Amino acid sequence: MDQTAQILTQMRAQTPLVQCITNFVAMNFAANALLAAGGAPAMVHTAEESGDFVAHAGALTINIGTLSPDWRRGMVTAAQAANATGTPWVLDPVAHFATPYRSAAAQELLALGPTILRGNASEILALAGETSAGRGVDAGDTVTAAEGAARSLAQTHGMTVAVTGATDYVTDGSQAARITGGDPLMAQVTATGCALTCLIGATTAIAPPFHATSTALALFAEAGATATPKAQGPGSFAMHFLDALAAADPASLPARVQPI
Repeated sequence: MDQTAQILTQMRAQTPLVQCITNFVAMNFAANALLAAGGAPAMVHTAEESGDFVAHAGALTINIGTLSPDWRRGMVTAAQAANATGTPWVLDPVAHFATPYRSAAAQELLALGPTILRGNASEILALAGETSAGRGVDAGDTVTAAEGAARSLAQTHGMTVAVTGATDYVTDGSQAARITGGDPLMAQVTATGCALTCLIGATTAIAPPFHATSTALALFAEAGATATPKAQGPGSFAMHFLDALAAADPASLPARVQPI
């Protein structure tokens, strides 16, 4: 069995618990997507328990979408606990370039050494110190334009970096792949990207970061492509997308992943 197919099969069998620190907009959809795919979400974010809860989770994901001082403390506490326990964790630096406060939070978390970084092209470019054309949470740059920045970040920080867009790109600095599929309707459903970050946590709980990330990206691409013909618009797409995550055949994923 191909490694990508094997990772999805194992994830569904093990149902890894993922501690998801994500934003208010994303919580419900992200939790449902993770459940549909085969993981188990726990939305534990406050600093009073976020660090303690890490010991129970197979992975931690941190999304800075709706920042506040309290949530930021919870994020840092959880990341520090993940490092102490050897728990893999994923950073999603949503629109980190939009304000100085948001930028400082992203840099603080990046310095703690995430296992995986996931962002759109503009977020990755800006985090690497390059000029980007992002507007709020929306990317204004192509994935191809951010590939060099992704490799640089991966090599500098010793992590896997995923740049998501029409065709996704993932690298750990020494190997890389592109993942094809999905559909433009995915960008019209709030929290789709946030849900992907949570799913990356689930696959990373059971497999090495590069292949785990590739698997999560391939599953999302497959589900997006499968849901589109059944949808009449963004609303029905969201419903069919969740169904497609649950129904995806592991054997269909390897064709989505193109090693470079």
